[in-house]
Amino acid sequence: MERNVISIIIPAHNEEAVIARGLAALTDGAAAGEQEVIVVCNGCTDGTADAARAFGNGVKVIETNVASKTHALNLGDRAASGFPRFFVDADVLITRDAVARIVAYMAEHDTLAAAPAARMDLSGCTRLVRWYYDVDLQLPSSRYGIGCAGVYVVSEAGRRRFGEFPAIVADDAFVRLHFRPKERVRIADATSIVHAPRTVPELIGVMTRVHFGNTELHKLAPHLWENKGEGNRRALLGLMARPAMWAKIATYLSVKIVARLRSRWRYARARQTSWERDVTARRAVATAEVH
Repeated sequence: MERNVISIIIPAHNEEAVIARGLAALTDGAAAGEQEVIVVCNGCTDGTADAARAFGNGVKVIETNVASKTHALNLGDRAASGFPRFFVDADVLITRDAVARIVAYMAEHDTLAAAPAARMDLSGCTRLVRWYYDVDLQLPSSRYGIGCAGVYVVSEAGRRRFGEFPAIVADDAFVRLHFRPKERVRIADATSIVHAPRTVPELIGVMTRVHFGNTELHKLAPHLWENKGEGNRRALLGLMARPAMWAKIATYLSVKIVARLRSRWRYARARQTSWERDVTARRAVATAEVH
């Protein structure tokens, strides 16, 4: 039986420090013709493209002067030929083995959209950042399937649910909300490593971007929000029954409130082009294994 080629698209903007480790994890042991990896270097001023080209024919490199993730996603999507189709953040680690598990699951269950389970790398994080994630990782929003793992995957039928990626911040939420909760799957035995921001200011910057993206997407396509899924309020109330969690919940809520206020301020002024870059996480060297 002829084996289908899968496509893996990686938008990359000045990711020289991390692109090689991500590509190594994806390509190690891959057979010829098994997958096509497409790195779309958008607006890069560093050596991202050269680092990706060093992997030879197993990695295709596309370069554009337009520094836009969604523009890069569209370029990579047009160049891709295979399914399932993976969209992977350049600073996230996912192995070829995890990719294979996702592909097998989607084929067996005829899945439209999927994502691996996110494993947060909290090494080097301050105590308050750890407290934030101690709460966040227990909430339904961390288990939505697509959105937290830095990787999302669509089948050929799933890809037909939407057209080109619009010029918005929340590309992952845009894709997720085209599928009802029962149509998107978080695959527990396939994981990706996501490097958490190391400091509270970096964390607030990341969450400001998240809230801005959600606001922008809601304005663009309010009809999609019927697919959001379970909210966090009930789970938070449940955690508040445990006194040991009170300080952590206070930290979580404080970060969320500040980030939400900042995102509203930015949205009102349309300053979405000046986002803080999470340098601390990109500097981190992942030491944990992914499965």
